[in-house]
Amino acid sequence: MLDAAVKALSQMMSPPMRSILWRSIGLALVLIVVLAIGLQRLLSWFATYGEVWLEGLLGPSWHSSLEVLSWIISIAAGFGVVFGSVFLMPAITSLVASFFVDDVAEVVEREYYPAERPGMALPFNQAVLEGIKTALLTIVVYLAALPLVFLAGAGFLIFFLAAAWLLGREYFELAAMRFRSPEDAKAMRRDNAATIFTAGLFIAAFVSIPVVNLATPIFGMAFMVHMHKRLSGPRPELIEPARQMR
Repeated sequence: MLDAAVKALSQMMSPPMRSILWRSIGLALVLIVVLAIGLQRLLSWFATYGEVWLEGLLGPSWHSSLEVLSWIISIAAGFGVVFGSVFLMPAITSLVASFFVDDVAEVVEREYYPAERPGMALPFNQAVLEGIKTALLTIVVYLAALPLVFLAGAGFLIFFLAAAWLLGREYFELAAMRFRSPEDAKAMRRDNAATIFTAGLFIAAFVSIPVVNLATPIFGMAFMVHMHKRLSGPRPELIEPARQMR
């Protein structure tokens, strides 16, 4: 597993992967900006209309106090946008990965497994749907764990473990579905749940590093291509020629 992670890291800046890396980072940054603007507009709307509603409820004498409260909420909203963008990086990178799954997998397979049958490209709609489902599930799990952040940091541990499970699950299934039906890919993931979760810890650690985590889709997909190959066991197309030479 460590060898697979090292191979994925070493290949990230190789010439064939570099173009994919920059496109992946660009898309991630666009999504982060759109998300940040959306959150900022939403929170500002709540602050503005909340002030008007409370002033109508409490009376004009509360105008100055409500203005100060609105100002404080606006500043907090700015920090919240920054925190939210970092907090949602696993969800963002999950969605980004679905756009580049085949590009990354083809480079890895061509360099490390040239003698094996290449995988079949996933239908674009199917890959994006898997990315959207994982991103939404990530948000739901994180929101459920958010209250626990204030309990001795338990929430941060839950975030990390949830990211390991969710990201390991998505990247492995995307890699496996290039060779198997979606049902078979999910069954293989369940049969190797402990191994894939452990592999997911590597991806969760990667996505926890600021700035570097923009490259998570490249690392995660390359890593899981190697993991799928190893969990698949001996390949008949490689064994048969060896037998024929004896």
